[in-house]
Amino acid sequence: MSPTIDPVTTTQTMPSQTSVVIIGGGIIGLTAALALSERNIPVVVLEKGRIAAEQSSRNLGWVRKTNRHLFDIPLAQAADRLWAEMPERVGADVGYRQAGIMFVGRNEAQMAMHESWINSVQGLDLNSRLLSRREIEQMVPGGQEAWAGGIFTASDGRAEPTLASSAIARAAMAKGAVIIENCAVRTLVRTGGKVSGVLTEQGEIRCDQVLLAGGLWSRRFLGNEGVSLPTLPLICSVMRTRPMEGPTEIAVGAPDFSFRKHHDGGFIVTQRGALDACITWDHVLLSRQYLPAIRAQRHVMRLSIGKEFFSDLALARRWKPGAVTPFEKDRIRDPQANPNLNEEALRNLRAAWPVFQQAQIAQAWAGTIDITPDSNPVIGPIAQIPGLTVATGFSGHGFGTSPAAGQLAADLLTGSTPIVDPAPYSFKRFA
Repeated sequence: MSPTIDPVTTTQTMPSQTSVVIIGGGIIGLTAALALSERNIPVVVLEKGRIAAEQSSRNLGWVRKTNRHLFDIPLAQAADRLWAEMPERVGADVGYRQAGIMFVGRNEAQMAMHESWINSVQGLDLNSRLLSRREIEQMVPGGQEAWAGGIFTASDGRAEPTLASSAIARAAMAKGAVIIENCAVRTLVRTGGKVSGVLTEQGEIRCDQVLLAGGLWSRRFLGNEGVSLPTLPLICSVMRTRPMEGPTEIAVGAPDFSFRKHHDGGFIVTQRGALDACITWDHVLLSRQYLPAIRAQRHVMRLSIGKEFFSDLALARRWKPGAVTPFEKDRIRDPQANPNLNEEALRNLRAAWPVFQQAQIAQAWAGTIDITPDSNPVIGPIAQIPGLTVATGFSGHGFGTSPAAGQLAADLLTGSTPIVDPAPYSFKRFA
């Protein structure tokens, strides 16, 4: 069962032309649309299913800088500022709370990794600090586990995935953006080699530029256009408890569970140390590019091969303009939550903080994350196709950085001074 998204009434009529078409109505596409509409640039968002119905509403809602790559921190810092401004900007509560994020470690090896990260970001004024076992007990009381220590960043926080995308979509539409659901983009239209429009299942829209923010689906769309984007799917299982008294407002990540407060008074819980990796043909095609990542993260991935392999294989990888596409056959990817992983998470959490013995599960779901070989997104132009920009491959970090990532994409589309240096996110790094 997927999370219930705050409903939005979108547009039914498709315009014949616009300045920018955004493919994908997830959190990245919507934040980019908001940034463009605020600049009075005509923009149309085309979503094959419903806005934010896939990973944008299924993620954990964490907004963090802790343990990010050094070059990725400026984007996360910009996102902090934009999240804090978002309620006033969109005229609605998006659930943003700057309550801090804590990671706890069981042994010296885990603490050495936290210490190494702290040392690597000295001078960035993140206010991150290492914690002793006693400090963890003071900040998150009632624990029973003998933690070796932890790391805490008070300026990290959380927002609500089921509220934020809807509020951003409404604000973008109020400023002139057009958002159309249940309208898949089939192919790009090019004139003289440059993008001049998109062909959808409802007809053609002429435009000057296209932003592809299709998440999981971006690789397949680009593949049909002759561009290989190296992303693979991983599935994260999540659950939400009913409202309960908890130990803290701080989001806490342990090696084999995590929890954070939900806006209704419950908690969002996951098995932080395990993700389902259901083998697809792309795992075979991209195996060489992913070998270092697989070796480094093999303890996290629960590899399996089953019906997902064959259902994915049945979806076309090439199609002609006007043909029915995979995006129309699979409008909303809705994987089943893995009950074993959720049970592991809850068991581990209850052992560490016994107050969760009283937790009652209200809902469980899963979401599919698109992972790149270096776990960092691609935000920038595709040189082979002038007029096409991508913002995809966020590797599970997209929601937290989305306000800044969407603005960066808008900056690149309009030739404005970018909010952060886009060089680390260039598609060229995979050449």
